[in-house]
Amino acid sequence: MRHIEISSKLLRPMIHSFNRCRDLGDLVVRIWIAQVFFMSGLSKLTDWDTTLVLFKYVYSTPFMSPAFAAYLGTGVELIFPVLLVLGLGGRLFIFMFLIYNVVCVLSFHFLLTPAGTSGFDDHVLWGLLLMMLMFHGMGRFSVDYLLHKKFGHFIHSHYQKEMKLKNFINLK
Repeated sequence: MRHIEISSKLLRPMIHSFNRCRDLGDLVVRIWIAQVFFMSGLSKLTDWDTTLVLFKYVYSTPFMSPAFAAYLGTGVELIFPVLLVLGLGGRLFIFMFLIYNVVCVLSFHFLLTPAGTSGFDDHVLWGLLLMMLMFHGMGRFSVDYLLHKKFGHFIHSHYQKEMKLKNFINLK
């Protein structure tokens, strides 16, 4: 039993420092993912004619016209990263970004071929990081945190009121 006490005394400061760095880690992940998608959006803007050709002949967008898909994809890649870096929009926004990442993979069939493996792996990594942020939240270095600190979390507060009401009803 003594070795457990010694181990916990040695590990406790390290775990405490990991917890203190968690929000910085969230910010670094947000900036890295945002940079990848933002640069992709800028490259689409740089040569718009090529972007339209790619959306018409290379990317599969069966539910919308290629031109609309090009505008939508470029807009998402330019707006979502800014919101991600700012930490604005919370987990729902990150979920939408994750869905966009999946749509990117499914619409570019090359990624699903042996030659596209490295690009597919990149999207999987980005998806996993977005999923981690979605489950973990934006962290303290975010506009969401500041809004939550000033105004509270409305979804959570409504949920708490509902749970208190259910507990009150169950007590009777």
